[in-house]
Amino acid sequence: MRLNTTKDILLKGIQSTQNAINTKSSLPILSNILIEAEGDTTILTATDLDIGITTTLPIKPDVAGSVTIPAKKFFDIIKELPESEILISVKKNNLVNIECESCSFKIMGLPKDEFPQLPEFKDKDSIILPQKKLKEMLDMTSFAMSRDETRYVLNGVLLIIKPAFIRLIATDGRRLAVAEHKIQLPKTQERKAIIPAKTVNELSRMLGDEGDVKISFGENQASFNIGPTKIISRLIEGEFPNYEAVIPKESKEKLVAHREKFISALKRVALFTNQESMAVKIDVTRDKAVFSKSTRDIGEVREELAADYKGKDLSMGFNPDYLIDVLKAIEKEMIGIELVDSEKPGVVRVGDEYVYVVLPMQIV
Repeated sequence: MRLNTTKDILLKGIQSTQNAINTKSSLPILSNILIEAEGDTTILTATDLDIGITTTLPIKPDVAGSVTIPAKKFFDIIKELPESEILISVKKNNLVNIECESCSFKIMGLPKDEFPQLPEFKDKDSIILPQKKLKEMLDMTSFAMSRDETRYVLNGVLLIIKPAFIRLIATDGRRLAVAEHKIQLPKTQERKAIIPAKTVNELSRMLGDEGDVKISFGENQASFNIGPTKIISRLIEGEFPNYEAVIPKESKEKLVAHREKFISALKRVALFTNQESMAVKIDVTRDKAVFSKSTRDIGEVREELAADYKGKDLSMGFNPDYLIDVLKAIEKEMIGIELVDSEKPGVVRVGDEYVYVVLPMQIV
């Protein structure tokens, strides 16, 4: 194999794939990145067996071929090279030469034969979405994923595909986020799959505001084609909880306030929370909300926020981070939170395309 390229093109390719690399794996080949040069392009691939990422670069090789090379060392070398033409060549014993101006590196690679082969997907099982829409839906749900590894089935986002809509759902048992996008699809494309957190994070990183993403499914895997890059992921096996059962009916009792002022007030009051006492008290009365927190050995804080509210007086406790997360995800000037009772969840809705449910906490 022999190819000429530039630092910029190569760095972008490595950065697109390197998050799929498992540097702690007992299999040395999984610490490597696969380089395949053939035809008019060069393809980089990395995998940890749970997620695989490939990206196609506009590099036409002088001599076709393939090799795998230690990913971290490869990235470190390319990053430090000058902005100039880079020549990469491979000898028969998988010795990789990297040359740029007066600089030359030799690094031992491994043959392609040892690298895991990523699965192929059929186009007939694919759906196409605008990248921007999928990114928005992920941004509005993924923060509610569970980080508790003992609740493995919640360590991801549930994707539901129906003929009339696509829906994303995430929950950690204390809050629930559901985003929906209306669409027309054939009944044969109905699906239900749990996308792991690592894949969700990679999608959020790579999805842009332009172009489409093609989503394809295998037996227990999914593929996401984003321009020149493809993410292939195992899916989480297991039964996702019945999320629809915990979504309350819409309530007329709603606290409406300026979103950014609401976030700022929560952040200030949250300064007095700690691991033993996370709940912030919110007292809701006619046309205002009062945020307060009193913590032993720290002190107390109180802030009043003007709001539109006509319901009964309420005192509720919430984890401020759970409210800040959703308020940051919704790009509206004014925000409404349905509050019914001190022991009932708070609910944020945006039309019929988004709902967020958060359980109250005991005020200590």
